[in-house]
Amino acid sequence: MSLLAKLDKPRKALLDGATQPFRRAGTAARHYARGKLRFDPVYFSLLRQGSLPDGGTLLDLGCGQGILLALIVAAGRQYRSGLWPAGWPAPPLGLRLEGVESRAARVTAARAALGAEAIIEQRDIRVSDFPSCSGIVLLDVLMYLEEDEQLGVLARAVRALEPGGVLLLRETDAGGGGAFRVAKWSERFLELARGQFRSRLHYRDAAEWIDLLEGLDLAVRAEPMGTGTPFSNMLFIARRPAA
Repeated sequence: MSLLAKLDKPRKALLDGATQPFRRAGTAARHYARGKLRFDPVYFSLLRQGSLPDGGTLLDLGCGQGILLALIVAAGRQYRSGLWPAGWPAPPLGLRLEGVESRAARVTAARAALGAEAIIEQRDIRVSDFPSCSGIVLLDVLMYLEEDEQLGVLARAVRALEPGGVLLLRETDAGGGGAFRVAKWSERFLELARGQFRSRLHYRDAAEWIDLLEGLDLAVRAEPMGTGTPFSNMLFIARRPAA
């Protein structure tokens, strides 16, 4: 039985609502968005756990074609309609949504899908400063950067966070044994398929990520985020002190 077949009516409606806008971006973009939302647990988990800020600006760094942003928009509409998963907290209803992506094709797809619902900028996060915001999301982004670039992005992200703001970081745990090896070779295969034969990916284990984030004066908790997948993914929820 597919994951989609197991979803109850509210979650099926949420999946459909978040996927529908990608029709404007083309068939490939729509299928990709639907696959990510069905099989990658991080998207629904951010809503189910109430990890996103309620108001202010949410900045999705390396946002790709804007899948998370489309899900947040769909969640707000569905919640207002009264069809919402039982036991889930209310989704963020007052967020200003912004995304940053360096790849032109992904920027085009995100803008087509989201329209006026989000601001999507084509920039390189390695050299960009970030606006003041209540939340920053980095999903599977930092492993593509050199280690000093990872540190630079995180330091600028923390400076941009408002007091009490949250940084949501999802990366592969290099200490995850066989699950890490599966993730590593899967990413390597994708890199080769994209013609990136000389790319090097830079992983850290969960303890290293926690030390790095705590060294930036963030309070951190880590949650496994590989349920239903063969990968050793971890979500790090890092919050800047309120005062």
